[in-house]
Amino acid sequence: MERQEYNITAYTENQVGLLNRIAIIFSRRKINIESLNVSPSEIEGIHRFNIVIVETEEVVHKLAKQIEKQVEVLKVYFNPNQDVIWQEMALYKVPTDVIAEKVLVERLLRENGARAVVIRKDYTVFETTGHREETDNLIKALQPYGLIEFVRSARIAIIKASDGFHSKLQEFERREPSEQAAENEFLNDREQVFTM
Repeated sequence: MERQEYNITAYTENQVGLLNRIAIIFSRRKINIESLNVSPSEIEGIHRFNIVIVETEEVVHKLAKQIEKQVEVLKVYFNPNQDVIWQEMALYKVPTDVIAEKVLVERLLRENGARAVVIRKDYTVFETTGHREETDNLIKALQPYGLIEFVRSARIAIIKASDGFHSKLQEFERREPSEQAAENEFLNDREQVFTM
C-alpha cells in the first residue's frame, strides 16, 4: 500500500491527559505527527482533534481504532487530503522600511492574499491562509527582502462528505437514549396519562 497524507479527526470529551495518551499511541509506533490541532467542536463540551500523518491506509485504520478505545474519545474518522477541505494560517514578519520602499513586495503580498495585521516602525506582520505549498511559496518570495520571522499554524480541516458529528450524536441518542433521556421520556408518558 502507498503512504500518503491522512487527516485523522477525533471527537472527544475535554479531559486532562488525553492529548498525552493519544500522542503515545503514535510514538509507540514511531509515527511522526505532521500537524496537530485541538479545538472546540460544533457541540458544547466536545473537542475536535485534527491530526495529520503520512502513512498507509491500513496503518491509519489501526491507529483510528486504537484512539477510539480511549474512554473519552467518542468517534474517530480518517480521510486522505482529497476528502477534506483544509487550510493553514501563516504569519510573516518583515522590515517595515522594505515594504514602504519596494512596491514589488507590496504587489507580491497582494498577489498571495496576505494582509497586514500589525504595522510598526521597525516591522510589519502579514497574515495569509492556504495550503502548505502556498504559504511556503510566500516564504521563498520574502526571503530576499529580509524576512525576520515566520510561523505557521496547524492544519484545520472539515470532512467534505460529513453531515457533522452533531447529527451522528443525535442519531445515537435516538437509538440508545441515556438514562436521563429515558427518564424524561418516562415522565412525559406519565404526564400524558394524568392529563387524559
